[in-house]
Amino acid sequence: MAKAIMIQGTMSNAGKSLLAAGLCRVFRQDGYKTAPFKSQNMALNSYITEDGLEMGRAQVVQAEAAGIKPTALMNPILLKPTNDTGSQVIVNGISIGTMPARDYFSYKKQLIPQVQKAYDTLAEEYDIIVIEGAGSPAEINLKQDDIVNMGMAKMADAPVLLVGDIDRGGVFAQLYGTVMLMEEEERARICGLIVNKFRGDKTILDPGLTMIEELVNIPVLGVVPYMNVDIEDEDSLGNHLTGEGRGSESEPGKIDIAVIRLPRISNFTDFQVLSSMPQVNLRYVERAGDLKHPDLIILPGTKNTIEDLLWMRQNGLEAAILKLTAENIPVIGICGGYQMLGKSLADPYGIESESGRLPIRGMELLPVKTVFNKEKTRTRVTGACASVSGIFQELSGMDIEGYEIHMGETTDAVPPVAYVMEYQSDSHLAKMDGCQKGNVYGTYIHGFFDKEGIADTLIKALMEKKGLNYETEEQFNYKAYKEIQYDKLAQIVRDSLNMKEIYSAMGII
Repeated sequence: MAKAIMIQGTMSNAGKSLLAAGLCRVFRQDGYKTAPFKSQNMALNSYITEDGLEMGRAQVVQAEAAGIKPTALMNPILLKPTNDTGSQVIVNGISIGTMPARDYFSYKKQLIPQVQKAYDTLAEEYDIIVIEGAGSPAEINLKQDDIVNMGMAKMADAPVLLVGDIDRGGVFAQLYGTVMLMEEEERARICGLIVNKFRGDKTILDPGLTMIEELVNIPVLGVVPYMNVDIEDEDSLGNHLTGEGRGSESEPGKIDIAVIRLPRISNFTDFQVLSSMPQVNLRYVERAGDLKHPDLIILPGTKNTIEDLLWMRQNGLEAAILKLTAENIPVIGICGGYQMLGKSLADPYGIESESGRLPIRGMELLPVKTVFNKEKTRTRVTGACASVSGIFQELSGMDIEGYEIHMGETTDAVPPVAYVMEYQSDSHLAKMDGCQKGNVYGTYIHGFFDKEGIADTLIKALMEKKGLNYETEEQFNYKAYKEIQYDKLAQIVRDSLNMKEIYSAMGII
């Protein structure tokens, strides 16, 4: 069976996902066959595996860092919030329905055998499993039947690294309070403390590190600096929305892309490749006044298409987008964003929203209609762009690949954006995807921009429209770019953590 190490945090967004990815890369570099694992993930960023199963993107990133293909075994339970008190529950890659939080809390102990089976299956195949916790292990109101923090550590008999976020302040109180709220058996599992996101002179921090070690009798195994690495992080959306670029004007010589920050936005990592390109200034917008005059507007996926469309209608963003499309500003809708662009939407079964049981008007920018049904589409796709017109006509015939995750069925899509092969089990079904009209484009394909050449073609067209020269020696290779970032992350983790002690805690040295 594999050796295991678990990363837990004093709070959400302490940096667990990124550190887990870094350790996956370090162990891979050191010659160990490594896999990530998170028993229960709550996120709207999901991914479809090669066998058509749904899982959280954080474990996909960690699998990429480990150099392996992601499988739903790495994230047996995924919760996708539908509102403030309920979530769609996905078990082993398949939705079993939507549950209020209290109902799920009572139900989740029935899933322990599923979690154990998924973990054991991975442990039989790999040398090391890097396990990620969720939130904080010190949520004393949630500790009963815990399956994601210390409960998971016990199932896997894993030593635990406890990570505190110094960037938010109070890191010593975070670490001390978390440890003190644990039971003695739980504290015994913690092999080391990590201070994450540190900026400045570490020597100033050293006295505090000594004191916290004495207070909790657990060694500090590393101080990790605030990392300047460009890696998908499901906890980073808040930073994107409130940080640099929000509502700002584009930098001179750059393409300004405005992504509408929907309340229930999902799969925002679709745009990571665009934000990684040096020619692009990508920002998230949630107010009409911040939209300004971008070069491209993107409507992203959402867990509740109809409610988010009504939100845009009420706050003036829909009217602002319609005004800009009349000025020939291009718009791309992905998944739920594509559905919004159509003539009408209906949710007769109340799958996503009670507001849409009767058809409601869409943005009427594309000649399509969407009806939500009870069956979810989950599939990988590959194919080619159709005969595309408008500003992005150079996409015509280019190879594409990605995946679909949606409840709605969209009809009357002529002309299509792409011809794709849909992979469902062993069958390959050819079909059309998406629709376009003028400079408005819609597609169900997540990851549409990732295929080599697609993002370059988009940005080149936008720069030429703006009278700028697109100067590049070669096409932007997002896959190669990510590999460089994973290596950079691994070096920072290796330099910052006491890897000898971590290996020793796992029983490897």
